Amino acid sequence: MASRPETEWRGLYVLTPDESDTARLLRMTEAILAGGCRWLQYRNKTASPCHREEQAGALRRLTRARGARLIINDDIDLALTVAADGVHLGEADGDLAAARARLGPDRILGASCYRGLERARRAVAAGADYVAFGSFHPSPTKPDAARADPDLLRQARDLGVPLCAIGGITLANAPALLAAGADLLAVISAVYDAPDPGAASRAFLQLFETTATPS
Repeated sequence: MASRPETEWRGLYVLTPDESDTARLLRMTEAILAGGCRWLQYRNKTASPCHREEQAGALRRLTRARGARLIINDDIDLALTVAADGVHLGEADGDLAAARARLGPDRILGASCYRGLERARRAVAAGADYVAFGSFHPSPTKPDAARADPDLLRQARDLGVPLCAIGGITLANAPALLAAGADLLAVISAVYDAPDPGAASRAFLQLFETTATPS
């Protein structure tokens, strides 16, 4: 695992939407980071490679200014180009051990494990710093994704790495996931589509202070 204080591996993990307007994306993200979020994943499935590099570079500058981490979704080359803090890879996005070798020991490697505990064990063995499970609830980003049971988080506590929950997470359903053992709550629309993204960021972070977590 990339060496960081344990408390830094807990909190709100915001993923960017497929936003073509870079200025608008930066305005919303600035508010989210000002609200206290310290984990940002750049994810844009519709932008051209040039546009993605422009947006990722701008977000790298913004996250540095705010003391936040920038993780790039599915693109090691882009992560290295903009000097991001790490990469998050899905099932079809390449070999995790090879990704760890390219990233080196100091950058973060995250892995989507969906509903698979054994996949998560293999990911950790290959060098993943954290694993993500989901979708726990219906998600506008991936409406057809298979559902994961919160008990999966309880079963995964012995993996020894932070656990990220994703998929349709809202302020209403987040406490149950935290109580089940989630260290990171990954959201997109619950923050970016909120009337006040900064206030939404703060509200999610307050849940980490008020929700009991498993020992």
